[in-house]
Amino acid sequence: MLLNKPSGITSNRALQVSKRLLAATKAGHTGTLDPMAQGLLPVCLGQATRFSSALLQADKTYTATMKLGYVSNTGDAEGVIEQLIDPDVISAKLDIQQVADVVHTFLGQSSQIPPMYSALKKDGKALYRYAREGITIERQPREIFIHDISLDAWSKREMTITVRCGSGTFIRTLAEDIAKKMGYESAYLTALNRISIGSFELSQSCTLKELEQEPQISRTRFLLPVDGLLQDMPRIMLNNQEVSRFQQGQAIRKLVAANQQPQQDGMLRVYDENNYFLGLGAWQESDTLVPKKVLLAQA
Repeated sequence: MLLNKPSGITSNRALQVSKRLLAATKAGHTGTLDPMAQGLLPVCLGQATRFSSALLQADKTYTATMKLGYVSNTGDAEGVIEQLIDPDVISAKLDIQQVADVVHTFLGQSSQIPPMYSALKKDGKALYRYAREGITIERQPREIFIHDISLDAWSKREMTITVRCGSGTFIRTLAEDIAKKMGYESAYLTALNRISIGSFELSQSCTLKELEQEPQISRTRFLLPVDGLLQDMPRIMLNNQEVSRFQQGQAIRKLVAANQQPQQDGMLRVYDENNYFLGLGAWQESDTLVPKKVLLAQA
């Protein structure tokens, strides 16, 4: 299910409410949003949790609004905020084209130092836990990739950008880095909205309120098929005999046309002749399909 998480609650809280409303016994989400942030949060239920990792490395798109000339110890409006510089002084020296030009310099690959208030771990302990204890841990720069970035609005004290980035990018840190390059010394996020993950768009999502107001019997209309997570993978169809072997976890010898030779070690979606999704397999050799993740047969 594609959930539009509201600002003000944790991703785990949104997950637990969704799980309860859909009477699911097992649930997980892909890609945590900070409590202040809102937007697209894919929620996997039941057997879909086994395939949730497919979205972890997907590109993500955000709109972010930042307050210039200030710093927050958390990087957002929930932290302790301090003014570093009068933003009006810097803004008076800039025009909107100069600001847009600075923003565009962040396109492509660059290094980023992760924030202390993050879920990254040191010795099995999340960095934000150290931060809450007043402890600062040295962090190594990490490579990130910005596919697209644009300036949506800029005033003397605030600016809004839209960013499409690779996995592992911290928008809070990006906001600080952009502000520093413009001369504001720092910035913190006042709003963050995730509008896409991979091929999924925020326009496809539902809210917790919509889910709650829907009669219990029809809430499943918000659910998408499991293989919706895996559309970037190639697919293969099995006959009835092959389906039985696949569901029992047995390797399958299968010849394919010369122009459809499989890539070694590449995962692919597996279907029966009725186009029912069976799970994931991989080619062990050029003619041997090995089951990797198999959906339990429905009663």
